[in-house]
This record gives sequence, structure tokens and C-alpha cells, in this order.
Amino acid sequence: MILIKTNRDNLIKPLQIVTGIVERRQTFPILSNVYIQNHDDELRFLTSDSEMQIETAFVHKKSKNQNFSLTVPAKKMQDILRSLDPDTDVSLLRKDEKLQIKSGNSQFSLQILPSEDFPIITEEHEATAAFSLPQNILKDLLTKVQYAIAEQDIRYFLNGVLLSVQNRELVTVGTDTHRLAFASTPTQLNEDNLSVILPRKTVAELLKLLKDDEAPVNIKIFPKRVMLSFSGIELVSKVIDGQYPNFNRAIPTQNDKTFDLDRLSFLHVLQRVSILSNSNELLRGVRLLITRDKLCVICKNAEQEEAYDEIAISYDGNEIDYSLNITYLMDLLNNVSTDTFRLAFADASSSVLITIPDRDDFKYVIMPMRI
Repeated sequence: MILIKTNRDNLIKPLQIVTGIVERRQTFPILSNVYIQNHDDELRFLTSDSEMQIETAFVHKKSKNQNFSLTVPAKKMQDILRSLDPDTDVSLLRKDEKLQIKSGNSQFSLQILPSEDFPIITEEHEATAAFSLPQNILKDLLTKVQYAIAEQDIRYFLNGVLLSVQNRELVTVGTDTHRLAFASTPTQLNEDNLSVILPRKTVAELLKLLKDDEAPVNIKIFPKRVMLSFSGIELVSKVIDGQYPNFNRAIPTQNDKTFDLDRLSFLHVLQRVSILSNSNELLRGVRLLITRDKLCVICKNAEQEEAYDEIAISYDGNEIDYSLNITYLMDLLNNVSTDTFRLAFADASSSVLITIPDRDDFKYVIMPMRI
């Protein structure tokens, strides 16, 4: 029985949107599958990892297509469709509890698991808050802080991005306690108690799916979940339960010594000297010797090999010898697109504050380290 016949692109495009969260090996085999449902003229695709769910659909012209629902291995179906020629017609057939995919002389057969066994996430509570903003704004807010999130920290609330409304600003924060990234944008929301922690995997998927345009993303906050709807996609995710630390206390306010650096010039210098840095990620230190009109950048490794470079700067204060994690610096320079950064510091034992000159919507704090 033919379930549907359509162009390959009508199947692969929505499938690529939802398969990002699917792992090939799952505790529950059905979570490796994609839920596909056809109802009248809408073909719906849905995947879940039990904590996050992504759904999208495409509308096709009514024809002899059957209404159906089933689940099949998501990655395998994606690989099959990728292997077919673009713009070719594809037929989906159901036979002996298997889904047959036919295109030209090619034919594939995938195992079906019952659609009624698929754990679709439904929200029973009323939303505690709802708002919208342009997709490019949300994407920018997440991009500027996501690299500072902790990885598998036992303080689970550090393994995500804080999304919060404070003083008429929508704020995102990421920190692993050794560094902290803060970004904000003005908002008309009055709900200062709005605060959720988005898990790392949710943030990664949003950065892949959000567009760089002003099309809206609608956000609904629930007691234990968040729902984001944009560009025909609905993403539902659990939020991290916990109290996010008071990040404002970590942002220095007394750093009165400053100088500006060209982002690309600094990045290229760090890339060069990092060749002779320690291979151990935790010990990848770089020494910044700040002198009058000159920044000396020095890296040494365990073999006592050394790399040296320097950049001309506008600075006439006292000499300061800083040691920072080079990975933390390069993460910033690779993720935040601006021409110039401003470094502010007090002394070699205090945190460095990095901002964008004449703007207060981005702050990056790095703790010094011993080399």
C-alpha cells in the first residue's frame, strides 16, 4: 500500500531538522526513530530524546496519499534519502510491518515500531510567561555565551545557559566558574522573575535551527519546560532545575586600567603562540605582559619550548604580567564577532573584564591562572 509519493526534498528537509537530537544508540530503541504522521495534506516529523522534542511538518497537495502514523530509524532514513538523486520522486510503502522507500530502481526496507509507543511530550500546565523576539537576536544572545557553559559539572545548573529578564533586558549568561559570558538586549517585558536554564544540548540545537533574520521566535515558559516555535519548527525542552549563581557578583567593577585590541590580530597571535602551549586543556596558559604601548604574548610548554609575539597597543599605565587560559581567550575571539575588544584589569591577581568598546550589552570575565 502506497502511503505517500512526493519529491525527495519534501522528505529530507524536515527530516534533517528533527534528526539532530537523535542518537543511534539509545536505552529505548524507539528514541532512535522518527515519528512520521500524515493527516490530510500535512506530513509531520517528530523526534525526542526524552528531554527534548523537535517537530516540523510540510504541507503537500491532496492526492491519493493515505493517512498514517509510524516510526522508523531516523538516521537510517536520513542516510537513504541523502543517497538518492536530488529532485527525484520517492514513494513510501508499508508492507509486512516494514517501511519501503522506493525511488527509481532503488528500494530500501526499514523496520517499523508502533507509533503509539512513541513518547510524545505534551504540556499539561499553563505557560507562566510567553514572549517573542527576532530569531537573529536570540541566536546572537546564545552564540555570545554558549562557549562558557560547564561540561558535565556536578553543579548541574552550570551545564546550561541562563535566559532571564532583568531591568527591561533579556539576558543570557554562561559560566563554568573559571570564566563568565554575559549578553543582553532591551525588551518590553516586565516580568523580572522570568528565569530559566536551557540545557547545553538544547542551546546547540537552537543555534543550528535559528535563522539569521528577523522572523519571530515565540517562547513559552512552563514550570519544567520551555517551548520555542519558529519557522514551522516547534522545539520543547526540559529546563535545568536549580538556582543559578548570582553572576553580577563575578563581574568586576573596579578594573580601571584598559586598552583596546583588534579581534582578528589578537586571534592570529594566539593561534601562532598556541602551537607551543601545553596539550593539557586545563594547563593551556598564555602569559600576557602588558607594558607601555606593547602587549607581549608568550607561551611555554612542558618541554620548555617557547613562542613569543607582540601587538602594539595604546596603554601608558604600569606594567602588568597576566596569565590566562588561552582556550578561554580563543573561544571568545572565535564566537563573538566584533572588530575591537576592550580589556580592563586592576592587577595580575584579579579577573580580566573584556567588553566591546562603548557598549554594555556584552561582558566576558576570565579568572587568572598560574603557569
